[in-house]
Amino acid sequence: MLAPVARTFLIDTDTASDDAVALIMALSASDVRVAAITVVAGNVELRQATRNALYTVELCGARVPVYSGADKPLLRPYQNATWFHGRDGLGDHNYPAPRQSAAAPHAVDAIIETLEQNPGLVLVTLGPLTNIALAVLKRPEIAARVSRCVVMGGAPCCEGNVTPAAEYNIWVDPEAARIVLRSGLPVELIGWQLCRGDAVLREPDIVRVAGFNTKLAHFAIECNSHAREAYKIQTGEDGICLPDPVAMCVALDPTVGTEWGEHYVDVETQSELTRGMTVVDRLNVAEDERNRAVWAPTLDTRKTKVCWSIDNTRWKKTLYAALR
Repeated sequence: MLAPVARTFLIDTDTASDDAVALIMALSASDVRVAAITVVAGNVELRQATRNALYTVELCGARVPVYSGADKPLLRPYQNATWFHGRDGLGDHNYPAPRQSAAAPHAVDAIIETLEQNPGLVLVTLGPLTNIALAVLKRPEIAARVSRCVVMGGAPCCEGNVTPAAEYNIWVDPEAARIVLRSGLPVELIGWQLCRGDAVLREPDIVRVAGFNTKLAHFAIECNSHAREAYKIQTGEDGICLPDPVAMCVALDPTVGTEWGEHYVDVETQSELTRGMTVVDRLNVAEDERNRAVWAPTLDTRKTKVCWSIDNTRWKKTLYAALR
């Protein structure tokens, strides 16, 4: 019997606590080859995010190159999320420095090279889209090399987590997000709302993971300790909210997404009130006469696949399997 052919992933991340768990999931998947991990400034500044990615790769015993990329958004001042993830992005538990260093070249060039060498690759983005935007601006034709572009970002038709209108990854660099959505990449948008409610790890889930008694399970819970407290302050809900691992779960198995729609999606870049808002044409009215002029640049691009709901039982089973 022939062994299954491994799928190839490229992961772009601003490595903090939930990103680290998402990396573990990909690196633990037997049918996935992670060709490269590229790092962007977001949750924490670029050097720390790169260090966190290298540490997580080493913790998994993997041999995957990590490339450091953009240290700030395209046009905006850089704003981190250490209030949520801790100063070091991993809950401030003083994890040791990784033994390895980031590889050359710059992440943007590594993205282009990896896509050119791996047609049909799955691109998974877990942070601001600055690196990806720079790559498609430099080499637009690479968009056609990607089979799926799974983006953890946005708050489609719901409240944001950094402003009332916007989710952090899109808000940090809305211009980059708009470029990516208009680039021709086959974007699958995994919004912040999918990691809430029954997707949150509650105390029984946390106890279960801790009971695995593995280094990865211990790390996954411990590094999210600061994020757990911040999420409780933010929402009033107690538990560990894991947006990046939810997105990775859908990247690993798209059937975990139970409701999807294809819609035109644009990003607000002008208004400070709604900066970074992911505006979804859910009722398909963008082409109407009253909207067509404003939406014209988006109407010339491919629609975005938006995930509206997931199977929370299967998502958690996938997570548990990676941490055992």
